[in-house]
Amino acid sequence: MKKLSFAIWMIMVLSMPACQQKSQLASEEELQSERKNVVVKTILSRRSIRKYQPQAVNRDTMNIVLKCGINAPNARNKQDWEVRVVDNPEILNGLTAIFKAQHPEMVERDKEMKNMFRNAPTVAFIAAQKESKYAAVDCALMAENMMLSAWSMGIGSVCMGGPVQFLKSSDAAEYLSKLGFSEDYELLLTVGFGYPAETPAAKPRDEGKIKFVD
Repeated sequence: MKKLSFAIWMIMVLSMPACQQKSQLASEEELQSERKNVVVKTILSRRSIRKYQPQAVNRDTMNIVLKCGINAPNARNKQDWEVRVVDNPEILNGLTAIFKAQHPEMVERDKEMKNMFRNAPTVAFIAAQKESKYAAVDCALMAENMMLSAWSMGIGSVCMGGPVQFLKSSDAAEYLSKLGFSEDYELLLTVGFGYPAETPAAKPRDEGKIKFVD
């Protein structure tokens, strides 16, 4: 009987490392699965925000967002983009004052307009290298990385093309010059960032446009 008990005890002792290893592997797999789910949840829950709290995004936090942006995939790793971030209300409001004077119909349409970037207190201006064949795609990928990483930290965003045309006009030349883009770069898009003051519902997506080809 003693021999049998000793044999059972030995089997249990010898099997413990394997069980521990199996348990460790299971926990690692669960962790990996959880990480994947976090990314998926971030992508599926993100919304374009058009109403913001007044405070600008903390610069330390914005630096994380920007780091995520420049780690986006880009053609041949040429990184044919330049980014300027503005959280100075004097610049955003000054530019908006000119915009309002030129577009009174927009003021009439949006009574709550404080700045022309959907009142976002922090705005990223993204420019593409003019002669680069894929710079526009690269900049779009960068912007998406920035918006998703921001959302994962509770920061809303909205991507805007409309302000770009105004910034390229003669009326806004002084402000475009202040951004200090290199001569061979052209402003492509703007992204507003801030703490959300709304929780918009998801808009429907047409999954019928997705097809597998066999």
